Amino acid sequence: MEKNHSEKGFSAFLQRKNIVFSAKRYGIDALGAMALGLFASLLIGTIIKTIGQNIGDSTVDLADAVSVGLQDYLAVRLVEIGDFASSVTGAAMAVAIGHALQAPPLVLFSLVAVGQAANDLGGAGGPLAVLLIAIVAAELGKMVSKETKIDILVTPFVTIVSGTALAFLIAPAVGSAAAAVGEAVIWSTELQPFFMGILVSVLVGLALTLPISSAALCATLGLVGLAGGAAVAGCCAQMVGFAVMSFRENGLGGLAAQGLGTSMLQIPNILKNWKIWIPPTLTSAVTGPLATCVFRMKMNGTPVSAGCGTCGLVGPIGVITGWSNPSEQAAALGEMAIAPGLWDWLGVLLICLVLPALLTWLFALPLRRLGWIRENDLKLDLG
Repeated sequence: MEKNHSEKGFSAFLQRKNIVFSAKRYGIDALGAMALGLFASLLIGTIIKTIGQNIGDSTVDLADAVSVGLQDYLAVRLVEIGDFASSVTGAAMAVAIGHALQAPPLVLFSLVAVGQAANDLGGAGGPLAVLLIAIVAAELGKMVSKETKIDILVTPFVTIVSGTALAFLIAPAVGSAAAAVGEAVIWSTELQPFFMGILVSVLVGLALTLPISSAALCATLGLVGLAGGAAVAGCCAQMVGFAVMSFRENGLGGLAAQGLGTSMLQIPNILKNWKIWIPPTLTSAVTGPLATCVFRMKMNGTPVSAGCGTCGLVGPIGVITGWSNPSEQAAALGEMAIAPGLWDWLGVLLICLVLPALLTWLFALPLRRLGWIRENDLKLDLG
């Protein structure tokens, strides 16, 4: 009886603290929020920095004000702004995770230090370390939040000390493990670009449409090079594919919402009729190996870009910025800046936009005639 009473008491405590142990909260809500943190720091920082590096000479000394033109001044400042944004990646991810877990203010703000520690100590696999450690630190912080009269000291102390201690303990190992898996995928894709091109493209594309974060997945594994290119192909196939395939039902609003937003909007329709997922998935199985074998399209920008597809055109932009400014992950694998030719530009255009639209539409035609995809099966409620 005492055991049952204590279990009920602990369950009531967890409920009062809004602590829910579930795959949805940790594997979907927290992971998806982590991707937003990546977007708001590393990704946008890289884009801003790349703009700066391409509009003028970003290496000039601003102290010599006489010889510095406006373009060069803007170039230097944009690079600095981009560096500032990228430098707080760990903190941004951890705060985003805490927000998804509905952490109270003191816990949320304390996660800044936790995230930065986990990301720095996690190395190439820092995002995965941040995800695991920020979840634990946030939940421990929530447990003690407002339980004492000196909450302003206790809550941040517990959150920061537990989180950073865990970072010292496991972040290097977690980071090494994630990096090793990512390197294995990258190596396998280089070795077998056709079959791995299909596998990576299909799986990452499916992850993008599912309510999990393909961007966080690619960032966690550090997918760059050909593997990153295959991931971009799969994501674009899903987003552009669903946008074009459902144009008759959703018009221009649906085209923009899915093609520049997310194909995740189709999840309710997929649950009603899974067959609507066949055309974009078949498309990803075609464009993936085309990207790896024919166009040798590489994602040498930030790994998070590989899992974004055409969301804000981040995927194609990542490929393009990687030509002149390879990310740290790409550079570590020996990737270097290139001068893109017509074939490179054609590859981005076909793999990211033209083929996903054309192939998905073609694959959908016989399914519509067979009745596998019926009228309004792809209809979105865009409010």
